[in-house]
Amino acid sequence: MIRGKGWTKRAHAGPQPFDTAPAPLLSGGGRENRSAGCTAPRPGFSCARMTQDPDADLVRRVAAGEPAAMRAMVATKLPRLLALATRMLGDRAEAEDVAQETFLRIWKHAGTWRQGRAKFDTWTHRVALNLCHDRLRRKREVSMAEPPDLTDTAPLPDAGLGAEEAGRLRVERALQAIAPRQREAIILVYYQEMSNIEAAAVMQVSVDALESLLARGRRALQQMLVQDEEGEA
Repeated sequence: MIRGKGWTKRAHAGPQPFDTAPAPLLSGGGRENRSAGCTAPRPGFSCARMTQDPDADLVRRVAAGEPAAMRAMVATKLPRLLALATRMLGDRAEAEDVAQETFLRIWKHAGTWRQGRAKFDTWTHRVALNLCHDRLRRKREVSMAEPPDLTDTAPLPDAGLGAEEAGRLRVERALQAIAPRQREAIILVYYQEMSNIEAAAVMQVSVDALESLLARGRRALQQMLVQDEEGEA
């Protein structure tokens, strides 16, 4: 379990890291793209030197081994990383494990991050998403090796809930059923509130590819929600 206090450094032998209210999901094309907003004042002047990453000082202190800095990092980043992993995996306990592992990698590898190559927030999201993909891949391997479950005839989890909460759960359930890359794009833009440019950077795809994933993801969600409603009729 992750806690903001009493953080202690632990070794990790895993792979190296890489260099909250949502907007309406089924209307519009995501948040408007935002440019870096940097115009070099003279030839040879780097925009990276003009724009200070908001996490740069904290990352430097974490890399220097300051426990207080790591506690501040956890307090700052935990809510978003936990929300990201929960929606990607559909399992709170697994999401907490992913968040824990992400912070262990930050603590161990903060010194490898270089400002100007990628925003630190992009870096952390990429680490968390790849940990989620590892778990999703293992789930698929296990499900293929096991016999299919019998049909569950018990009432759905949203039975007896208010209309708003039931609708939220239906969207979350449909989100888990669409293709992982489409789910990833939707979560980054609509739930993590990233711009299309920022989300594309995290996913390491072009903005056009990101927008295509968003469009297909919205269509898939719409289709599943309609089928869900028809199944209850």
